[in-house]
Amino acid sequence: MTMSSNEATRRQVLARTGALGAGIAFTGALSELFAGTAAAQSLGHTGYGPLVPDPDGLLDLPRGFRYRVLSREGDRLRSGEGPVPSNHDGMSAFPARSGGVHLVRNHENRADGRVPVPTVEGLTYDPEGKGGCTALTLDSRNRVLSERVAIAGTAVNCAGGPTPWHTWLTCEETEDKAGTNGYTKDHGFIFEVDPADPHRTGAVPLTAMGRFQHEAIAVDPRRGVVYETEDAFERPFGLFYRFLPRKPLGGRGSLRAGGRLQAMRVPGVPDLSSIQETGAAFDGVEWVDVPDPLAAGTPIRFQDFGRGGITHAQKLEGCYWGGECVYFVSSFAHSDEGSAADHYGQIWRYDPERRRLTLVIVFGPDTDVQLPGESPDNICLAPSGGLMVCEDGGGAQHVFGVTRRGEVYAMARGAQNIGTPQEPEWGEFAGVTFSPDGDTMYVNCYTPGTTFAVTGRWRR
Repeated sequence: MTMSSNEATRRQVLARTGALGAGIAFTGALSELFAGTAAAQSLGHTGYGPLVPDPDGLLDLPRGFRYRVLSREGDRLRSGEGPVPSNHDGMSAFPARSGGVHLVRNHENRADGRVPVPTVEGLTYDPEGKGGCTALTLDSRNRVLSERVAIAGTAVNCAGGPTPWHTWLTCEETEDKAGTNGYTKDHGFIFEVDPADPHRTGAVPLTAMGRFQHEAIAVDPRRGVVYETEDAFERPFGLFYRFLPRKPLGGRGSLRAGGRLQAMRVPGVPDLSSIQETGAAFDGVEWVDVPDPLAAGTPIRFQDFGRGGITHAQKLEGCYWGGECVYFVSSFAHSDEGSAADHYGQIWRYDPERRRLTLVIVFGPDTDVQLPGESPDNICLAPSGGLMVCEDGGGAQHVFGVTRRGEVYAMARGAQNIGTPQEPEWGEFAGVTFSPDGDTMYVNCYTPGTTFAVTGRWRR
């Protein structure tokens, strides 16, 4: 049973029919996802088995899997342009010649970034910006053939997403204007990056797609609509957007032609955190034009969206297209920070054909959480048809897998990289993605910035 917009309350029927991608069903609240290392490893029969400690202390994987370190913060870029920048974040993989792969990797450097993205003529937006992207080209055996700057002079490049024409949309997670933090230009935009030849896209902000604290995007491959998440840190929290391009699916550079930016309104639901029941669904989702996409005077989430207001959510992060729908993540919600309710993570599905929004998965706070602050961040579809989810929180950090049946297992665990045995600190995972042939999982450790290629017997 699906509720109409006029019946939008928290008393939802537990449909338990949420699907991720084509034919992937989840059955239940999946409370085990953040139950800690022991609980996750006990689910080995649904995944690839328990994690084996890495003798080199970098990445624990199931038996039969291995990793290659492709790149580490501070090493020299193969291009000679400077050191590998810090804060490895969102990433995507694209086909290259002879079975190789192009990787595009974000660097979420703020004004005080440890290792900035080197400035390169023709690829630099604001010379005072420390963020940007680097691009790696790999051969069919994941050996690095080249590594170079793909865009520089941007700020806080958090996530983004691939386009159907094999470019990367990198997102700035900031609203800083020129004159703030030393910047010479306004920030908070999306930029298109060509992984094969970055000079073909340059450093041009896609201003019509909005200026706000961007997190991630997903492109509808049939309609060309671009969905965008906003990770705003303070109330009012972020919005879920869609961008209607003037030239949908027009290929590289077509998004510069502009279009309309709209924000999602779920009638009767001002805050998505108030919905707590897996399978809760809402028909009649509305899309409202953003009054001022450039946020010249007022940040978009503060703007007047007219009667009915707009729907907000705390910590909107990962975004992914699967099957006929777009999926997006709210990593957590804390009522003491202004959210309507608490949770340790939600995954939502929006079906544009039916204009239906469904809560596919919800975590905590009354699940078996052993370590506070754990939350889902970046997500991607796995070759098996399930999900890979990057963890972003306290304690040991994992990449979790979610099977087609909704069972959860630990796929990777990062090594302690800072602190002491008594008070360890762990680098979060980010940018999980698979090679076009599905044989390799690529993933970043945020700090110290490290990019891994993981191979093994992936299920199909």
